[in-house]
Amino acid sequence: MSAVIDIKKCTGCGICDEICPGDIIHMDEKTNKAVVVYPDECWYCGSCRADCPEDAVTYTFPPALK
Repeated sequence: MSAVIDIKKCTGCGICDEICPGDIIHMDEKTNKAVVVYPDECWYCGSCRADCPEDAVTYTFPPALK
C-alpha cells in the first residue's frame, strides 16, 4: 500500500512527482495526471500529501503501520 492519487482531484501540476524522495510518483504522459508507479516502495513520508494544492493525495497504510 502507498500514497493514493485521486485522479478526479489531480490537476497535473506535478508537484508530487517533483517532491517524492522515493521517486514512486510519476506523471502519466497520456493523461497528464500523477500515478503511483512503485507503490511498494512508498516511504509514507507525507511530502506529496503535504504539498498537493488540490488535496488529491491520501494514504492507504498496511496493517502493521496502523
